[in-house]
Amino acid sequence: MRAVHRGLVVLRPPLAPGWFPSRPAGEGPRLTPREREVLALLARGLGNKQIAWELSVSEHTVKYHVSSLYAKLGAGSRTEALRLGIERGLLSL
Repeated sequence: MRAVHRGLVVLRPPLAPGWFPSRPAGEGPRLTPREREVLALLARGLGNKQIAWELSVSEHTVKYHVSSLYAKLGAGSRTEALRLGIERGLLSL
């Protein structure tokens, strides 16, 4: 009742097939080893310049990897990329 009062939708699992994307744990998009490194550095809270320095690459290269991560994960922000990475077993904290 509290969830409904807050405007959330509450459905029993048999009534909700297809409403939410389901993906078995550990089954996520295939990330390159470098994309996994970048994701881990994002999780540490590093900015693009710091990641570039850490990996000895240009900031432009880091931006490319971050954009690729967003596309593969379906994320629109760093926070969302991290959440999705954790949910899909690509990142552990």
